[in-house]
Amino acid sequence: MGKRLVRYFIRGCLVSVPLALTAWLVFVTLRFVDQLPAIGIPGVGFVLTLTVVTLIGIFTSNVIGKRVFQVVDRLISGMPLVKLLYNSLKDLIRAFVGDDKSFDRPVAVLMSPSGARMLGFITRDALHALGMPDHVAVYFPQSYNFAGQLAVVPREHVELLEAASSEVMTFIVSGGISGFGRGQSLVPPPTLTSVNIKPPMR
Repeated sequence: MGKRLVRYFIRGCLVSVPLALTAWLVFVTLRFVDQLPAIGIPGVGFVLTLTVVTLIGIFTSNVIGKRVFQVVDRLISGMPLVKLLYNSLKDLIRAFVGDDKSFDRPVAVLMSPSGARMLGFITRDALHALGMPDHVAVYFPQSYNFAGQLAVVPREHVELLEAASSEVMTFIVSGGISGFGRGQSLVPPPTLTSVNIKPPMR
């Protein structure tokens, strides 16, 4: 039962988070937020949000709910400007918790001859469309921030890490303070996999 509720909640996130963020940003832009009544009871908003997201996940798990979501998805995807924001948020959420996760391959990228490396996640393999079949796209999250940078690097400078993606993400975002169990044996420390790393050209 617990696992089923978790699945429903994750599915609810996939559906509701892009919709909610898009709607919120649109409302802020149009200055409609000030007209919404505030809830003065502490914790009610958090509990209500969890409940609504889970209920949305349950609803969109059946045939009728999927059809309704598809209609709403098509309507929003047809709106100029709004569709760009909505589709970007939807792809970002699915990259973390969707079926086709993009951040499931943590890597260490060689950045200098001294051996300095940056931790990130491979988001795209062979970039034939850019004329760089021997390069990969690596996303580097920033510490204490939800932003990041994308870099296209030679494949031979990338080392796969034998570690859970969630632990690596926690390690990066926390600036190295958290992650990898903090002395516990929850997840073994990352071990670099040998892939014939070559030093970058000087």
